[in-house]
Amino acid sequence: MSLTFFGEILLATLLALFAAPLGIFLARRWGMIDQPGSAPYKTHARPMPLAGGLVIFPLLVLSAWLLGGFADQDVRVSMLGAAIIFLFGVWDDRKGLSVPWKLFGQLLATALLIAGGVFVRFPGLPALNYLVTILWVVGLTNAFNLVDSMDGLALGLAGIAAAFFMLGAQAAGQVILARFSALLVGACVGLFYFNVSPARLFLGDSGSQLLGFLLAALAIAYTPLNLPQASTWFVPILLLGVPIFDTTLVTVSRLRRGAAVLQGHRDHTYHRLVSLGVSPVRAVLTMHLGAALLGCLAIVAQGLPPVWANLILGLCLLLGLLALIYLERKGLPGQGAGA
Repeated sequence: MSLTFFGEILLATLLALFAAPLGIFLARRWGMIDQPGSAPYKTHARPMPLAGGLVIFPLLVLSAWLLGGFADQDVRVSMLGAAIIFLFGVWDDRKGLSVPWKLFGQLLATALLIAGGVFVRFPGLPALNYLVTILWVVGLTNAFNLVDSMDGLALGLAGIAAAFFMLGAQAAGQVILARFSALLVGACVGLFYFNVSPARLFLGDSGSQLLGFLLAALAIAYTPLNLPQASTWFVPILLLGVPIFDTTLVTVSRLRRGAAVLQGHRDHTYHRLVSLGVSPVRAVLTMHLGAALLGCLAIVAQGLPPVWANLILGLCLLLGLLALIYLERKGLPGQGAGA
């Protein structure tokens, strides 16, 4: 990592540390408060300001503008789409939005990405390109919203993923994309101080969905042209593997149990680890370490011949499937470790 990227991480970290108290003040002033007990899975002790998006979005706009990040078409388009996600998220944090309205905002932001040229590309298959882009962006946007189930968890996962995208983009010669990723790392680091237990703010939809959307867009924009595509196509999947795993786990579990898929429950990976006897702090750390390990495997795999690279992917998928089966059978809260 070059000193330039270190400076940008430091800049964004300091901006987040200074901006967070203002974000907390504005969240309280605008009624963006998460009340304890407002849903069965909301067990925090006191009202919490939903200030994450109020800090992250203006910070990224300001720092990217100061450092010339908007000179890059992909960054410019990604931030325009992020503005839509942010505004709908603030609306949701203030008033509450129905699922169709949330989905409308996410589709609108994704459509802007596609119109700006940021979309998955399969040669000669434009319809498939758009469909996969929509599924990827909307899926990741909601995945980070879902995985935001414990203090510091989503921010840590986002910061780890952004750090690996920074390193990958730098190696691929996508300097501006790497610099923007560094800013996102710094934003996560600075805000982590206020979100880690005992938290003084929550991300809210305006923060968690914003992180998911930006990382999904970064994944699409990341194009390591100097490496074989057969060894790199799955790199974003591994870098974002933990929130993808968590979303898959809760979706499969809720369908099996006949529960509402989009309604909050205490059945996420974090809750299941705690149900198995892992302490809350270690459960979060375990998921962060898992994300870091997948990131390392992704970086290693993309430099290997396609056969070996895809073998690593297959091994990760197999281990993920086994973990999903185990957590579904043994780790559902209320069943106990031996249920």
